[in-house]
Amino acid sequence: MERILVVDDDPAVTSLLKRGLSYEGFTVDTAGSGEEALKIAREQPPDLVILDIMMPGMDGMEVLRRLRAADPELPVLFLTARDAPADQVRGLEAGADDYVVKPFTFEVLVARVRALLRRRQAERPQVLRFADLVLDTGTYTARRGGREIHLTALEFKLLHEFMRHPRQVLPKDQLLERVWGYDFGGNANVLEVYVRQLRQKLEAEGEPRLIHTVRGVGYVLREG
Repeated sequence: MERILVVDDDPAVTSLLKRGLSYEGFTVDTAGSGEEALKIAREQPPDLVILDIMMPGMDGMEVLRRLRAADPELPVLFLTARDAPADQVRGLEAGADDYVVKPFTFEVLVARVRALLRRRQAERPQVLRFADLVLDTGTYTARRGGREIHLTALEFKLLHEFMRHPRQVLPKDQLLERVWGYDFGGNANVLEVYVRQLRQKLEAEGEPRLIHTVRGVGYVLREG
């Protein structure tokens, strides 16, 4: 389930988009300022950002610059009342992937969001690497060094989530939501069980630990 971050200082806009995009099956975070948006993006990395340009304090251009510095591939769509052709050119040249002018049609906005996400998915490398760990999302295989690791479907999905966000602390509720689904209602201890199983398989021949516990928060994929 893709996570979208909506950044706009107008509560009516963030409320409308949160409600509509959630209905379309997305997980939606909202921020009313650039500073709040960057904080959320660090804690809950989005798959796409819908960003207003004209905001008090840090404007959308600066937010875009900082988001790009952290993740050059992150899709960013400007949603703004600035409708002059020069503004649109400036926004796209600044690095935005798309530019939608207010007032907007929600159905068109959703279509553009889905197109950006499809493009990002197609451009993502099928083979993810971290340290001596390799995850091939095309063949659903994992290797550590020269050793093949046999994973269940859920173990693979969980490891894939870690590999997509190396060195980032992933909260437990985010992992449950991303791997088991938004409406997961079972025992949250299932995550601890699967992390333990993953560790056993990744460390079966005495390799150093890669999945570390951050007490009170969640887990992080890192060396040492």
